[in-house]
Amino acid sequence: MIKLMKNTSLGILFICMTTIISGYSIAQEEQTLREKMAQKSEIWEPVPMVVSAPDGQPPSDAIILFNGKDLSGWLALKGGEAPWFVQNGSFMVKPGSGDIKTKQSFCDIQLHMEWKTPTDVEGLQGQQRNNSGIFLQQRYEIQVLDSYNNPTYANGQAASVYKQSIPLANVMRPAGQWQYYDIIYTGPRFNGKALSEPAYVTVLHNGVLVQNHVEIQGKTEWIGAPSYKAHECAPLQLQDHGNQVSFRNVWVRELKSKSE
Repeated sequence: MIKLMKNTSLGILFICMTTIISGYSIAQEEQTLREKMAQKSEIWEPVPMVVSAPDGQPPSDAIILFNGKDLSGWLALKGGEAPWFVQNGSFMVKPGSGDIKTKQSFCDIQLHMEWKTPTDVEGLQGQQRNNSGIFLQQRYEIQVLDSYNNPTYANGQAASVYKQSIPLANVMRPAGQWQYYDIIYTGPRFNGKALSEPAYVTVLHNGVLVQNHVEIQGKTEWIGAPSYKAHECAPLQLQDHGNQVSFRNVWVRELKSKSE
C-alpha cells in the first residue's frame, strides 16, 4: 500500500513538473513572438548625433553669434563692420547707426538670445519704451520691447510676432534685468515664386511658452497686411529703434528636416 502511494505521488509530481515545464516553454515561445512583433516597429537608423549641453552653456553643435568680445559675426545693414557698442560681455544698440545682421545666412534654426532694456524709462510709453526686434531671415520680426507695466497694442508687445500674433502671456521682468528668448523657427518653402508652406515659429520667453508653433503670415509690416515673396536662407537681423537695448549669449543651432 505504501509502495503504491509512493508511486502515485511520484506520478503526480511528474505530471506537475511536465505541466510547469510545458507552460514555461509556451510562455517563452509567446514572448519570443511578441519580441519579433515589437521589432517590426523599431527604427535603428539614422542614429542621432551626440550633442553635449553643459548647464548654462551653449550646446556643443551651436554656432556662437556673439563671443562676448566683439561683433566679428555681424555686419552693419548698410555695409561694413557692425558699429554697435561692445562692453562687459554684451553688446548694445548704437542709436542711429542702423540695424545689424549676421554674416551667416540661416534657414530652420533654434535660436537663443538674451536681452536687456535700460532702466531709464521716464517719458517713454508704449512702442517708444526701449524697442528693438529680432528679424528671422531678415523678414519676420519677434518683438523686443520693455513690456513691464507698459500697455501697448497686444500684437506689438514683447515676444509678439509683430503685428501678427499676440503672445500667450506677458513674462517680462523689470527693466534692467536680463530677459531671454528661445526660438524654434521653420522657414517658409517655395515652389519657384509660389509659397508652398508658410513659416512657423515657437517662442519661449524667460522659459515660458508664449508662441506655440504659430504660422507666420508673411513679411513683417508696420502698415498693411503681411505677404510672402520667395527667398532663400538669409541672415538674422537686429533692429536699431533708437534705444540702447543690450544683447548677450546669442547662439543658433541649424535644424534639418527629416528628409535632409
